[in-house]
Amino acid sequence: MRAHADAAALENTIIINTCAVTAEAQRQARQAIRRARRERPQARIVVTGCAAQIDPASFAAMDEVDLVLGNEDKLKAAPWRRVGADFGAGAHEKVVVNEIMSVRETASHMVDGFAERTRAFVQIQNGCDHRCTFCIIPFGRGNSRSVPAGEVVAQVRNLVARGYREIVLTGVDITAYGADLPGKPSLGGLVRRVLRLVPELQRLRLSSLDSVEADEDLMRAIAEEERLMPHFHLSLQSGDDLILKRMKRRHLRGHSIAFCEAVRRLRPDAVFGADIIAGFPTETDEMFANSCRLVEECGLTFLHVFPYSPRPGTPAARMPQVPGGTIKRRAAALRALGEQRLAGFLLGEVGARRQVLAETETTGRTQHYAPVRLAEPVTPGSVVEVDVIQATSGSLVGRVLA
Repeated sequence: MRAHADAAALENTIIINTCAVTAEAQRQARQAIRRARRERPQARIVVTGCAAQIDPASFAAMDEVDLVLGNEDKLKAAPWRRVGADFGAGAHEKVVVNEIMSVRETASHMVDGFAERTRAFVQIQNGCDHRCTFCIIPFGRGNSRSVPAGEVVAQVRNLVARGYREIVLTGVDITAYGADLPGKPSLGGLVRRVLRLVPELQRLRLSSLDSVEADEDLMRAIAEEERLMPHFHLSLQSGDDLILKRMKRRHLRGHSIAFCEAVRRLRPDAVFGADIIAGFPTETDEMFANSCRLVEECGLTFLHVFPYSPRPGTPAARMPQVPGGTIKRRAAALRALGEQRLAGFLLGEVGARRQVLAETETTGRTQHYAPVRLAEPVTPGSVVEVDVIQATSGSLVGRVLA
């Protein structure tokens, strides 16, 4: 979006890319829009992203907003050129949002670089074919569409040539990759192809995985490809089977435990993160306790906790709701458990030798995505060998080897 806006010669323009995953995210987006107008009263404000796609009228009704741009258009050059021309003329259509379910393809969106200059993200897939009862995202992103493997490889090769040592393959539901492409290639096949055809790539990561869709090629890549980082983030959402059914998830708690055990057999140093929702409608104390036990049984290290908030238009919003105070307490308990699990993992890393991608001169991440403070300054974007000498609150301390 930044590149397209620059090419369209947009000036004095603020682009706000909204999220719709929770009601709180949408509230914060409105807050950010109002704050941007107060801080830059002469700037034009373009609002895009999932919340804008799902509810364009409400954003268009805000006096602070000059343009609402849909998710499909935001990643194309032509709409931004039209935005630039219209803004220059002083008049434009305020809402440019198409029917997202009509979109059948996802372009590879060649990106030359990222502001942080250390880790690059390559979109391999967009949208989702599943309809979890709590989730509004398919209505913001559309149905699942995959980027052809050749375009993914070209994008990775381009970014590696520009100096990126680590690439993250991202999407809304990346384990659904390839189902819509000729020959139905899989995520595992794509991973192995990227690593084979871009040998100079040092580190490859995957974004959130749906473990029930993990294919044999992916498991083989986990076992055999050292450049595939041993940190896997799972979309678990709950540890109670009845809640998982009410969420309309495709897995049960036993599937999650079995997947983590299988991965550890193939890659003993693997660590796992997970998304978990606290206080889903009808969740009892016993059901919540099952989620807490799942954290232990899967051996999770990094928890991303979502306090449930109802999204209008989703089936879960019509279910019997858990009181807000109970949701907050459960979310706090899960976060505390996550902090405890992370602290234990970090303590166990003391004395280990790790490869660290430097994000700044003095901070970085290990292969397992553990944060590290470096005792000596290094070049941001470089991968350095580090002896872990200490575990502090939430991070490691490492001594850089010469």
